[in-house]
Amino acid sequence: MNSKLTVNRSFHVQTRRNGSKSLADGKAPTKLQGRVPRITRLLALAHRCRELVRDGVIINQSELAHYGRISTTRMSQIMWLDNLAPDIQAQILTLPRTVQGRDAILEREVRPIAKTHDWAEQRKMWANLTSQCCVETSQST
Repeated sequence: MNSKLTVNRSFHVQTRRNGSKSLADGKAPTKLQGRVPRITRLLALAHRCRELVRDGVIINQSELAHYGRISTTRMSQIMWLDNLAPDIQAQILTLPRTVQGRDAILEREVRPIAKTHDWAEQRKMWANLTSQCCVETSQST
């Protein structure tokens, strides 16, 4: 008795970090377009650095700067981002990915907001900044 058996199965070739390849079930995962805005990455870095100092892994910002091979001034600028109001931080962490061109919001534009201690004032400054960004991006299209 001759019978044919056909198996249909979805798979994709997965490339590992070391360059080796393997078969994986299902369809290949879709690659996200664009890049995470720099301000988002810097805020995440500030959160991580704050944890390291809080947990006693690192003594202070000066030591962070030393290990990061950046100036203490630059480390302070990054750490200021952690002083932003929580809702502003949430908005920064959920900014859309930058597909082309420069990021909509630059870290140097956020620095004066982060230096302000009053969260209500920060929110006003943030609203002003984001309204300008929206106007600039809509004019460029």
